[in-house]
Amino acid sequence: MEHVTFLVAVVIITALAFDFTNGFHDTANAMATSIATGALRPKVAVAISGVLNVVGAFLSVEVARTISGGIVDDTLVTPPMIFAGLIGAILWNLLTWLLGLPSSSSHALFGGLIGAVWVGAGIQGVNFGTVVQKILIPAVASPLIAGFVAMTATFLAYSLTARSRHESVTGTFRFGQIVSASLVSLAHGTNDAQKTMGVITLTLISSGALASGSNPPLWVIAAAGLAIGLGTYLGGWRIIRTMGKGLTEIESPQGFAAEASATTVILASSHLGFALSTTQVVSGAILGTGLGRRLAKVRWSVAGRMALAWLLTLPAAAAVGAVVAAVATTGTLGVAVTALVAIAAAGGLYAAGRREPVHAGNVNDVPAPV
Repeated sequence: MEHVTFLVAVVIITALAFDFTNGFHDTANAMATSIATGALRPKVAVAISGVLNVVGAFLSVEVARTISGGIVDDTLVTPPMIFAGLIGAILWNLLTWLLGLPSSSSHALFGGLIGAVWVGAGIQGVNFGTVVQKILIPAVASPLIAGFVAMTATFLAYSLTARSRHESVTGTFRFGQIVSASLVSLAHGTNDAQKTMGVITLTLISSGALASGSNPPLWVIAAAGLAIGLGTYLGGWRIIRTMGKGLTEIESPQGFAAEASATTVILASSHLGFALSTTQVVSGAILGTGLGRRLAKVRWSVAGRMALAWLLTLPAAAAVGAVVAAVATTGTLGVAVTALVAIAAAGGLYAAGRREPVHAGNVNDVPAPV
């Protein structure tokens, strides 16, 4: 029992570490456009987003149930497999943060779990029907839907205000952005914080601490919400710069349209239990606003690099999860060895990112081409 308790504790700590990286990786989803247009000061924006992420974590558990009893068979999963999947997700999050690419933390987590469970329990441990229905289809559809809605909203916003004074329009939409960006943060908490809740709940089920099909306990909801909120507050400035300045030139009406469209799609998916990528939704919405405003410049080279990262996320994280699982499932020593290697790799990625830091003071500089 002590051995199991130790492994469960390691997995829970690792899950919260992933949740923290999820927070700073996805801050851009809620606040990049508001920071880019000047609707909110950078540090105020991340503070608001962090608080609302915590609040959003308490609003629903449907996505958590999808993960804890949906994409993998909880009767075949063990804590070392979950640990391996989390390591794959964390390392991918840090790599894409270093590159300033807004990839999907959600798909990194799903890929890591799928690869680890496939190696540890066999192909029967993965529910591929649920993966297709709840993950792959929303991954393709959600950015397209958000982009179309945002493009339409942007076109209407500029058409309806064409004869109004520019200063008045800007001021009104900047105020609207404060509300819409806050709603994105709230929606992000209802979707992304739940993924860690689902992982921790799956760990407790696999160790026998909870019955199969259980909802996340209150302490799990609170811990996951606080971890993602703290990560959000620290701000993933590199990715905020890419989304706010790298994809297209954003004015206040566009920012409001992007945030309102993304909120609608994210909240609808959370209600239905679809564990979609908020990064993909918001990126699609931002691109849609560029297409909806005449003469706006869309930087398709940046969009192409982002799309490539999206395609690689799930298989890359799955590959790392599979390799880690092959070692971690050998016992406590295997878990310890992989943990040390992962800590060293994470430290190296973080140190590399500090060489040319992006922070609140320079986040609105246009990113240099890669």
